[in-house]
Amino acid sequence: MANAIYSVPEVTNETCLIYAPGSPEKKALKAALKRLRSQKIDIPMVINGQDVYTKSKVDMAPPHDIKHKLGTFNRGTKSHVSKAIDSALAAKEKWENMDWADRASIFLKAADLITGPYRAEFNAATMLCQSKNAWQAEIDSIAELADFLRFNVRYMTEIYAQQPPKNSPGVWNRLEYRPLEGFVFAITPFNFTAIAANLPATPAMLGNTVVWKCADSQAYSAHFIMKIFKEAGLPDGVINLIFTNGPKTGEVVFSHQDFAGLHFTGSTKVFKHLWKTIGQNLDIYKSYPRIVGETGGKDFVFAHPSANPDQVITALTRSAFEFQGQKCSAASRAYIPQSMWPAVKKGLLKDIKTFKVGPVEDFTNYVNAVIDEKSFDNIVSYIKDVKKSKDAKIIAGGKFSKTKGYFIDPTVILADKPDTTTMCEEIFGPVLTIYVYDDKKIDETLRVLDATSPYSLTGAIFCRERNDIAYISKALSNAAGNFYINDKPTGAVVGQQPFGGARGSGTNDKAGSILNLYRWISPRTIKENFIAPTDYRYPFMDKA
Repeated sequence: MANAIYSVPEVTNETCLIYAPGSPEKKALKAALKRLRSQKIDIPMVINGQDVYTKSKVDMAPPHDIKHKLGTFNRGTKSHVSKAIDSALAAKEKWENMDWADRASIFLKAADLITGPYRAEFNAATMLCQSKNAWQAEIDSIAELADFLRFNVRYMTEIYAQQPPKNSPGVWNRLEYRPLEGFVFAITPFNFTAIAANLPATPAMLGNTVVWKCADSQAYSAHFIMKIFKEAGLPDGVINLIFTNGPKTGEVVFSHQDFAGLHFTGSTKVFKHLWKTIGQNLDIYKSYPRIVGETGGKDFVFAHPSANPDQVITALTRSAFEFQGQKCSAASRAYIPQSMWPAVKKGLLKDIKTFKVGPVEDFTNYVNAVIDEKSFDNIVSYIKDVKKSKDAKIIAGGKFSKTKGYFIDPTVILADKPDTTTMCEEIFGPVLTIYVYDDKKIDETLRVLDATSPYSLTGAIFCRERNDIAYISKALSNAAGNFYINDKPTGAVVGQQPFGGARGSGTNDKAGSILNLYRWISPRTIKENFIAPTDYRYPFMDKA
């Protein structure tokens, strides 16, 4: 495995197109949406570079237009999981011994394909599959994904360049950065196309081979990811995409001696279960598997009495309701001082009244549909409970319908108590709960905020005075892995704000940074002695 270092261009973040009226990108995107909607495709699994079809077909529909069929994907079985593992292991030796620059070139080319000739199609696929508006899809499937691929090449270069700083006379010390011994299993969620591509791509870039299981509701855009990777030159078997039942997949993967690592984004409950399973099976594996996970969040906005109310309002309307709150970073609880509440309430309700809710094809809609019926029913159950509660009330929204699509109006709940259910539990939908606190009880409120949720993913504070900012930041030092000062708690940018949380939110291995890449390598220290000793005796042993 060659680790020779080559220079690569400095990386800059991809610029998002704004899709202004009459712009070329808007025309291209609308045409791509129309074209993809008019097609019904049968999406295969991809094992050893080959399209795999089965007799078990699963329908796909846009969440905002559930009667329209985008096509089907092919449900696999445990035998397909085994074949995917065999394929990954068979491809491993050739892939890990490929010069790292050749591996890097594949993913750099993929980034250029995504941001170039396939930009409109890729964006449209995410909009249709995940019900994201044009701006959210552009940020996710284009800019963030391209950034992951390009910045990770930069980080890989930096890792390989790190060598022992000193050599003794006649000795050459060096580090070799090997991939893990075995295959990596990547599990990805529905909500971000960038995450879906990054979780298998990052280990692969470093010479690992991967079995990738995406969420069923993300199969459509996953198909386009594999299409891009293949066109970029990814060899057969390096990344194997399967559409299989979760528990049955786990039975095969986690009982295999060559299982070497888990790259996961999803629920805290599932991640804990997988970790326990891996722990119970340690005697099976050749090595200790690497476990990297980003899970849930109950993300907060805390406003100090000195904050600018308009800034707080905008942070809430954007971070709580963009992409229907279906981000693990979305603001779902807010702490507003009593003195500021009248202004925040007035502005927040005014903004929400201007929201348009509907399908993504209408670019004037700010809010679209939640991902599927299961998610819809779960979110609605919280809203229904609040309507019966004595400790909270709905002050905006609260309406929902799944007649045409899974639509839930942006909902704001006012809680009388800071431990009301919707202040504590992850809802993953367009629901924001606000607790109004006594201006004189800042310290008490900060302690409550820190202790209310088991998560520690993202959080934002709004404050004017630097002394207060420093004090609050210290008080909440463990409450969020991504912490924002006078900004919303969503929208982390690769290379600028590496993403990840601790506590119940995951292993905090920071996707979008060099830290994540370190998890997918197994360094070997090499000492080479050019003139080896021929006598065991040391000078101190001489008689004198």
